[in-house]
Amino acid sequence: MRVTKGLITCGVLTGPIFFGVAILQIVFRPGYNIFLNAISQLSLGDLGWIQITSFILTGLLAIAGGIGVRRLLKGKQGGTWGAILMCTFGLGLIVAGIFPPDPGNGFPPGTPAGTSSTMSVHADLHALGFFISMISAIANCFVFVRRYATLGKRGWLTYCIISGVAAPILIALTNVAMSMAGVIVALAGAVVFGWATATSVQLKTEAGA
Repeated sequence: MRVTKGLITCGVLTGPIFFGVAILQIVFRPGYNIFLNAISQLSLGDLGWIQITSFILTGLLAIAGGIGVRRLLKGKQGGTWGAILMCTFGLGLIVAGIFPPDPGNGFPPGTPAGTSSTMSVHADLHALGFFISMISAIANCFVFVRRYATLGKRGWLTYCIISGVAAPILIALTNVAMSMAGVIVALAGAVVFGWATATSVQLKTEAGA
């Protein structure tokens, strides 16, 4: 059980590490504008290695957390798909880290304003990683809705529904509020990372931590 708790603790750390690293960069990296630039664009420039490392590290932590979910819930509701989707959430983050997005909207400094009409191959793969990560987390919210419904945990059930609905709505909003796209995508990320961390905390408590 100690190993299982340790693995689930890795899941707990995903949100704090990813957003802790991102917030520090948002504050201190020259030229970055949270309203226009996605957190992913912090992977660019001389200090891009920081965000790339954050993507890959948190992806590995999420995969470890997924293994912990499998060990804890094997044979129980959420033990299969809950674990798989936590792992694919992490896999998407790793892909997004390995393949950075394109420069745009003035970042890194010296980049022209606006976005390019075409995307590079590595930007396409970054978008794929983002999609895999987000869709996995959203789907997992509803896997745990079923689990908490069975257990009669209405508070957690409600939280999962709100998270699973809020994330895609926020992503869709970027199409109608382009001037705040960076903030909106960051909020969507906060929803799914927050859910992954909060659910891992709940499972760790369930394991008797």
